[in-house]
Amino acid sequence: MTEIFFYHLRRQPIENVLLALLEKSLERGWRAVVQAVSEERIAALDAHLWTYRDDAFLPHGTARDGDAALQPVLLTTGEDNPNGAEVRFIIDGAAMPADAEKYQRLVLLFDGDDEEAVTAARGRWRDAKLRGFVCTYWQCDEQGRWRQVD
Repeated sequence: MTEIFFYHLRRQPIENVLLALLEKSLERGWRAVVQAVSEERIAALDAHLWTYRDDAFLPHGTARDGDAALQPVLLTTGEDNPNGAEVRFIIDGAAMPADAEKYQRLVLLFDGDDEEAVTAARGRWRDAKLRGFVCTYWQCDEQGRWRQVD
């Protein structure tokens, strides 16, 4: 059964949280897809993943680079899964994929300081629960650690 994780971000850039979660996914041997709503956002994420640290590299590509099936992390605006990802990251209010049940995990990252994003996440939570998905809600505590919220 697919797990859906909701990450309520506050005072944290999506790029930093996403990067940490992508690194953990790759450590587990999972392939990942990151879905955003615009090509401009994909280009910005692509640039960030190339330059975020001098001593590290996160292997990735974009849907327009070609060879999508070979990418351990694929950045896209599409809902398909050409690299056979086990985990899908959904940012900026991108649509839930029609084949959500085919993933081990879906991760929705949303800005907790944006009321529209919070409202949309609540609606997605209700929809996911109605569809029978296992959902968990995560927030960062005062020490900067992610905690599951009941």
